[in-house]
Amino acid sequence: MTGAELAGFVRSGVALYNAGRYWEAHEALETVWRASRGPSRPLWQGLIQAAAAMLQRERGNAHGVAVQGGAAVTKLRGARPAGFPVETAAFGEALARCLAGDAPPPRMELLAPPEAFLGMAEDDQ
Repeated sequence: MTGAELAGFVRSGVALYNAGRYWEAHEALETVWRASRGPSRPLWQGLIQAAAAMLQRERGNAHGVAVQGGAAVTKLRGARPAGFPVETAAFGEALARCLAGDAPPPRMELLAPPEAFLGMAEDDQ
């Protein structure tokens, strides 16, 4: 899959998540995660787990929220490689507050065009 195709999945995943379509966001971001290598891989997985946690929250599954949400927050606290297109630090902290019941669902934000990051050499990601 090309960097441009993967970038489309990133854009779709972020938009779907922000629209509250957590299952579809999970699926789009999982496509990117499966193609990723290196230090970006846990961040992609954390974004996927965030979407899964929000889906479990909608379904009233406290165990699923705790497991998926806790794993997401941990991964999103990791270092963000240069150019990684999605903001993760503030998102992870807002997610933690949301899952604790103290805030609404956080928004995912693109910081940079995903094409630039996904077109980099796999060793850099």
